[in-house]
Amino acid sequence: MNWRVKGLVQKVLSHVPAGHDAHYLIQRRFGGLKNFHGEFTGKVDDWRIMVGHLRDAGRPLAGACLAEIGTGWYPTFPFACYLGGARRVVTIDLNRYLKTELTRESAAKLGASLDLIAATCNVPIDEVQARHRLLIERLGVGVGVGVDDRLDLAAASGGVIDYRAPSDARATDLPDESVDCIFSNSVLEHVPRPVIEGIFRESKRILAPDGVMFHSVNCGDHYAYVDRSISQLHYLRYSDAEWRLWQNEFLFQNRMRAREFVELAEQAGFAIALNTAHATERRLRELAEVPIHPQFRRFPPEQLCITTIDFIARKAPAPRAAAGQSAPS
Repeated sequence: MNWRVKGLVQKVLSHVPAGHDAHYLIQRRFGGLKNFHGEFTGKVDDWRIMVGHLRDAGRPLAGACLAEIGTGWYPTFPFACYLGGARRVVTIDLNRYLKTELTRESAAKLGASLDLIAATCNVPIDEVQARHRLLIERLGVGVGVGVDDRLDLAAASGGVIDYRAPSDARATDLPDESVDCIFSNSVLEHVPRPVIEGIFRESKRILAPDGVMFHSVNCGDHYAYVDRSISQLHYLRYSDAEWRLWQNEFLFQNRMRAREFVELAEQAGFAIALNTAHATERRLRELAEVPIHPQFRRFPPEQLCITTIDFIARKAPAPRAAAGQSAPS
């Protein structure tokens, strides 16, 4: 499909009655959700990578309290965290997108990944299996008809998963220093820069003194997934004013470069413990074929061409008062 066609169709659907339902049906029949097994398998692998990075950073998942930004249509990460022994998982979405059929299907499909979850989280397999049996039973997998609003993820997970939607990640009502890890997967690239700044400020407030943020960001042009004639760097040829025509409620892309997400975290008072961003020869070749708009020329090619980044930002300790001085009140 030509990327312009997709952009205009999505823009129209975002302004018509029942447009959200129509968009979901299109995704199920023709879009990314058509091959749900492939998409779900990719999400499970993303979760495995995240947990590995957190473990290496000294933040194991078992027993932790986590907060997810951006639940989406199905809660793969919260389910996997619950099965892996997380103490609590608060999952926050600006809108209630959760779908009953996909939620039940994802819970069922996790049955094939129980060994992986146990090994990744270093927890006994029998505990993972027991949690999965309860999850399947409480969600009514295989029972049949269900309504989205009847999904009770807290009840299905024995009180571990707390789904909050609609909710604003810039202003949660979570207590100060109550969360061990805040994470997102392919979310921040769809969020306006000022909102990300607010999310990072709120994250610092609710994170425990030794807490961390983990964010996996896909900062390439998402239209390239449906139009093979363009590259992940295609959208860098347009100014903000020109690109506004192709923005829509279903596919907003902030076009921020990888280093900007890290810089915002540092400005919010975090110390970077992991940064996987790196330039590849493929992306450098693709960049050479794109007429870059002047607003992006402040970035060197080695930074401009990066289209993916995982990073861990550690909550920096509050500065100590100098000798003979009292700490600010």
